[in-house]
This record gives sequence, structure tokens and C-alpha cells, in this order.
Amino acid sequence: MKTYNNLFPRIISFANLLVAAQRAQKGKRFKEGCARFNLNLENELLRLQQELQDKTYRHGSYRDFFIHDPKRRLISAAPYRDRVVHHALCNIIEPLFDGSFIYDSYACRRDKGVHAAADRFSRYARRFRYVLKCDIQKYFQSIDHEILLARIFRKIRCPDTCRLIREIVCSRQESAFPFHFAGDDLFTPLTRKKGIPIGNLTSQFFANVFLDDFDHFIKEELRLPYIRYVDDFVAFSNDKSRLHEVLDAMKTYLDGLRLRLHARKCRIYRTSEGIRFLGYRIFPDYRLLPKDNVLRMRRKLRKYQDQYAQGEIPLSTIHQSIQSWIGHAGHADTWQLRERLFAGVVFHRGGARGAAGRFVEQPP
Repeated sequence: MKTYNNLFPRIISFANLLVAAQRAQKGKRFKEGCARFNLNLENELLRLQQELQDKTYRHGSYRDFFIHDPKRRLISAAPYRDRVVHHALCNIIEPLFDGSFIYDSYACRRDKGVHAAADRFSRYARRFRYVLKCDIQKYFQSIDHEILLARIFRKIRCPDTCRLIREIVCSRQESAFPFHFAGDDLFTPLTRKKGIPIGNLTSQFFANVFLDDFDHFIKEELRLPYIRYVDDFVAFSNDKSRLHEVLDAMKTYLDGLRLRLHARKCRIYRTSEGIRFLGYRIFPDYRLLPKDNVLRMRRKLRKYQDQYAQGEIPLSTIHQSIQSWIGHAGHADTWQLRERLFAGVVFHRGGARGAAGRFVEQPP
């Protein structure tokens, strides 16, 4: 395996920090933390650079909040200056790892993503009768710091870069889960540090690194068609009994990473049934949106109409949200669904919901 040293000067260079700040502000330009940082951008970056160079940089405290999309998730938002550091680090080290990732790892990688993974699933579904669908239980919260850092430090040998990575990884620790693995004593789950926050750019990258060897195990030793998106993964075969064997092998391998599969979410299906994966229900020859996804959008539209009528939300925000949903729905067979869904949607200022027409702004 190729190793890399002397990366730190590139990470903390002013040019890299400036690019990192530009990337970190996407979608957040008008947030207070970003605006305050950008108000005195050059001095903030120079101060951050000096802290990194002097090894006095310490990661800030996270702000926790919950989202429902669709299930309840805890998101931990790092201070804006720390997000700049996350981008600066990933700008330099992510390309060093990406080349070793398998082709069919799709999360948070250039030219990959949800829609590319769904397209790949469709192609495999046309070729194979069965699919094993799995989910890792509380993946981000369960990532073991010692194992993660060992995997990263196999390739990154720059001491200062390793110190920064350790500072970011150890900036947050999740509550212990009562999972015991081979060789553990009663207190082992309480003493091992684990968990990386959902919300960090670095966490998305670390999540790919952590399962990279597992990906190669499935593809190269078990030799199965396989797709992974973060902690959701599928394997295909025409032999159902083979997939049962594969599931046992997966459990054994993941035990070595101190991870557990979600018992209720690991099943073997016929591909002809239409499998829920990454926000779609995918059949061999077509793709639909799950009913709960459509229901959430109907409710969201009604909420937007009420908020717009009361002057609580601008039409630009509504339009951006709707276009985002259409972008996702457009990768399924949803033309008629979208026609029906938006046919009667009108936004009025200071009045009741419209009864007909497209979603367009109406004069007060």
C-alpha cells in the first residue's frame, strides 16, 4: 500500500484554506457563523492557519438538533471555522483514498451519489433473481475510534496530519451501546471510544474508509455483485442459499469491526418484488417512489401554502424545496404522479389555499 507523508503544509496553506472556506459556505452564506467568519475572512483564515501551524488548534463544541427525514436523526453541527478545517483536510487526503475504493461505493464521491447507485441497482436487478439487503445498526454512532484511526494511519504517515485527524475524530464520542464482541469483558463497550457525528464532511469520508476493506472482501473474496451507500448495502445472486451463506460471512467480518447488522432490516428478496433502496422502490424494469415519500410531499405542500399565506416563507424557498424533490422524483417513473400532485397547487398571500392552477406566486 502506498503511504503519504509531508501533507500538512499543503493542508494548512492559505490557498487551500481559502478554497475550503469557499466550499464550506455553500448553502450557508447567510447563516450567522458563516457571515461573521466571512466579514473578516483573511484574518480569520490567518488565525486558523497559525493555530494549526502552532498545534494549538482545538475542535469546537457541536450544536445538536434532530431532523425527521423520514426517521428521527440526531445531527451534530460543528462551528463554522471547524467546518473550514474539515474541508481543508478532505481537499488533500480524500483523493489519496478514493482511488482505492471499489467502484460500487456511492456515498459522498464525485460522479457517484444516490441516483448512480439506484441506476446500478436497476441493472443488477435485471440480471439476478435475488437480492440481500442489509443495514448496519447505528453505524455512525458505532464506529470505533481505534479501528478507524488505524485504517487511516496505514496510508497517512505525516505526523502533523495524523494529529489533526485524531483531533477531529476524538472531538465527539457517542454514548456506549451494550454490544459485546468476542474477547470483550463486561466493561469493554464502556471503555472503547466510538462514534463520529452525522453532519461532518469528515464523518462521511471516514465512514467510507472504515468499510473499505469490507467492500473489497465482498467483491474480491465472496465475488458478488454488490452496492454500498454509507451503511446501506445490497448483494445479488441467482442462488438464494448462496446469499444466506454470504449474510453469515458478513456478520462474522463486521464483528471484527465491532459493528452489528440490523436484524429486522437484513433480508433476502426476489428482485421482481420491487425493493426499497435509497428513496425508491426499484423493480427490474421501472422505478417508483414509496407511498410515504409522496405523502410527506403532499403534507409539505399544504404546510408551505399556509406559511406563504401568512407571509412566513418566501416563494424562492418553496420553489427550491419543490425543485429538489422533483429532481429526486424525476429519476423514477413519476411523470403522471407529479402532474396530479401539483395540478391544484397555488400560493396566495393573505388568503386561503388555491383550488386550481400550478404552483405560481399570486398577487396579494
